Amino acid sequence: MTQDTTEASAAASGASATDTFRRSGKLSKVEASQERVNELASALVGAANQIILDKKVSYDEFNALKAWLIKVGEDGEWPLFLDVWLEHSVEDVATAHREGNKGSIEGPYYVPEAPQPADNRTMPTRDDEPGTPLLFQGQVRSTDGSVLPDAKVELWQADAEGFYSQFAPNLPEWNLRGTFSVDEQGHYAIDTIQPAPYQIPTDGACGQLIAAAGWHAWRPAHLHLKVSAPGHELLTAQLYFPGDEHNDDDIASAVKPELMLDIQPAESQGNQTTYDFVLDPER
Repeated sequence: MTQDTTEASAAASGASATDTFRRSGKLSKVEASQERVNELASALVGAANQIILDKKVSYDEFNALKAWLIKVGEDGEWPLFLDVWLEHSVEDVATAHREGNKGSIEGPYYVPEAPQPADNRTMPTRDDEPGTPLLFQGQVRSTDGSVLPDAKVELWQADAEGFYSQFAPNLPEWNLRGTFSVDEQGHYAIDTIQPAPYQIPTDGACGQLIAAAGWHAWRPAHLHLKVSAPGHELLTAQLYFPGDEHNDDDIASAVKPELMLDIQPAESQGNQTTYDFVLDPER
């Protein structure tokens, strides 16, 4: 490609997110009775109609909504829209029972089957990867305190300019995406870089909504993780950096106090942080 990463478009990002979702296999797990579909669809349509009545929506506004919904589909931004504005509530419902770590949204930029580096430590990066080095380390345990030596830590993140591989041009396929095994004591240690805050794509339908409503498009800097172990529930989380100006007004409403990292100077260069994971046994 000759296109620069700064020219990553909403349409290209949306197409990647849509394709990734279709290939994810998530729809194969959908089982819904007619009664459940009726319950949810009726509640959704009823809430939308009540908004129209309460806010006295005009035909001009209704037609503008119709045109915008069409554009969301044309831009392939349904994954982005749903993940940014609704997924945090779905995640709260799905994990309310857990005694272990708090989770967070997956977001639209996850790609499964990230490779495991040969040294089980170094995140895949470009030779000249910009950014502050970060040692990310910790331990994985069960809620009863026992270590989980068969756990896996899957990590993906934006680069120092806020771009994700496979969703922006000119980045290696697995840049800043990797899967890591823990040792016999459940410990992991990963050498990576600190990601940058970023704006979600603003040149598509979601950006159109943000501009019309006078919102901002920023997400604070964060690390994405999936932590798994046999016999335990999968934990999906995002971990955040103290001092980011958008920790308190994240466009995706995904920041939780329990997900804040403790960043300290590293012994050699850059920074380091320790974050332990506690997984719930499968119910």
